[in-house]
Amino acid sequence: MADDKIYVTEEGLKKLQDEYQNLVHVVREEVKAELKEARSLGDLSENADYDAARDKQSQVESRIAELENMLQHYELIDTTKSKSKIVRIGSTVTIEFLDVKQEATYTIVGSTEADPLNGKLSNETPLAMAILDKKVGTTVTVPVKEPYQVIIVKVN
Repeated sequence: MADDKIYVTEEGLKKLQDEYQNLVHVVREEVKAELKEARSLGDLSENADYDAARDKQSQVESRIAELENMLQHYELIDTTKSKSKIVRIGSTVTIEFLDVKQEATYTIVGSTEADPLNGKLSNETPLAMAILDKKVGTTVTVPVKEPYQVIIVKVN
């Protein structure tokens, strides 16, 4: 992951930065206080509060490190794209699933912002990878266990 770009919108970047600031300046301090309180209870070998606080500290520090990596390797998605009819990261694309004759609209985002139930599709999914860099009107086969075809109806 160290060399991979993390694609984010301005909104997604703000969320990552806010989470990072909260973990570093609020949660980390809370965990330090919990550790101090647990240590004051005596014998650490049989102290469940101390063990829980150490586990929480480990989780917080792992997430901080993960966020630091993301914030060092992000690429901002330009959501003010030209009127290009080619699917790019940041595009909102309407596709038709040819097997069921149904349309769906997705915005192609980076994996950190993916939320398929709300129309945000990760650029790393087979569907997104199949339609990226394709034009309106193109029919593509999505290479999954049971391949299916979609046609790109519209790109914004």
